[in-house]
Amino acid sequence: MPLTNFAMSVIFRCSRCVVVAAFCSSLLLAQQLPVGTAIPIALKTGLEASKDNSDKTIEGEVMQDVTTTTGVKINQGSRVHGHLINVTKPSGSGSSITLKFDAIEDHGHRIPITVSLVAVASMMDVSQAGLPVNTNAYTDSINDWVTRQVGGDIVRRGQGKVFSRTGEVGKWLQGGGVLIKLTPNPAAGCPNGPAYESEQSVWIFSSDACGVYGDKKLKIAKSGSSAPMGDIVLQSPKNIEIRGGSGLLLTVVERP
Repeated sequence: MPLTNFAMSVIFRCSRCVVVAAFCSSLLLAQQLPVGTAIPIALKTGLEASKDNSDKTIEGEVMQDVTTTTGVKINQGSRVHGHLINVTKPSGSGSSITLKFDAIEDHGHRIPITVSLVAVASMMDVSQAGLPVNTNAYTDSINDWVTRQVGGDIVRRGQGKVFSRTGEVGKWLQGGGVLIKLTPNPAAGCPNGPAYESEQSVWIFSSDACGVYGDKKLKIAKSGSSAPMGDIVLQSPKNIEIRGGSGLLLTVVERP
């Protein structure tokens, strides 16, 4: 039976409502990622200065549910998309890579982001953060292990607590992940910042994690927290090589 003009009009209007609602939902998420929100990711795309070129697309995976201070949730497993802006090939003066992450894709929503880089952990350091350091670990349940975060914090899973050198700083979530309040580390280049007063999702990183772990030659020459906002510059006197599976701790900064 042919649809009446009225029925077709209703269908058309409903379709428009669905499209507008989806757009508004995505826009709302984008607007509600507060500056200072920590986003821990594992690189899915390796980086190598001798082989990579500018405009290469890169991807990471959010490794722990992130709930912002405004209540917006970024789900574990969401994809973080970015690209290389510039690559300086290895030479007598070393190499450099400039990169930028610009969007999170979470259950069909593409959320524009501008982020800085707080810390980088090699694939080996990421792996070690999940291994026990207590001597009786292999007779204990995995939920009773004691592990060490990248940066030195100790996780006592049996107590559900995380400790730094100064005392308790957060909690361990059964099934993986850590919630802590970030601690300024100005000596390493990470001063106080927004959202430091709130518990944050940091995955395998410590409360005061800052800089590069697992590669003594690599350094974060520009974190992305200054103009041009979001542009992250890595430098090394040798060929930069960061393998897939390495960990990055990102924080949201003001959009330009």
